[in-house]
Amino acid sequence: MGRIEIQALPGCDGLRLGLIAPDFPLGPLPAETMQAVIAQPAYWAFCWGSGLALACFLRAEPHWVAGKSVADLGSGSGVVAIAAAMAGAARVLAIDTDPDARLATEVNAAINGVTIDVRATTPLSTDLVLMADVLYDRSNLELLSLAQNRAHEVLLADTRIRALPDSSYREIARMDARTLPNLGEFDEFKTAHLFHWQHAAGRH
Repeated sequence: MGRIEIQALPGCDGLRLGLIAPDFPLGPLPAETMQAVIAQPAYWAFCWGSGLALACFLRAEPHWVAGKSVADLGSGSGVVAIAAAMAGAARVLAIDTDPDARLATEVNAAINGVTIDVRATTPLSTDLVLMADVLYDRSNLELLSLAQNRAHEVLLADTRIRALPDSSYREIARMDARTLPNLGEFDEFKTAHLFHWQHAAGRH
């Protein structure tokens, strides 16, 4: 694992994160290092493209979260939760099962001067669930229904999913966003698709 340094996120209006330094090695790793990475991957040390896109979207359009109770499911570095807090959410929960990710979120929240409630479990009820880069594994598609059962609205961003199996999710935006630091991702993964779901009673 390389060193961590505080980095400003392009297009996110002053949001900063402690991320792995851009000079981290991209070549083959020693066997014991690779085993450690596989055993406990440090997802929180990167700002993944979909998280960057959703965070920048919330900073540009704060009305999506302003005054609401918000839960960021699979928070990783905390970038989306932090953006929601900066955009005026009344309460922000950051949910991640990885204790290192929860610690990273707490540190990154302090860097940005915002208050976030960091937890390991999903709340029973909230106004809005946010999710970014959580559908990389098809088995995680069940999170769609979990989010719908816990919230009045869901905002989701993903670079690897262009269409969702649930047609009640509506695509509302597409944004170019690369993972930071740059992982040399394929061009097919440079576009984040943003989807919105709202409880039928709240639709217009």
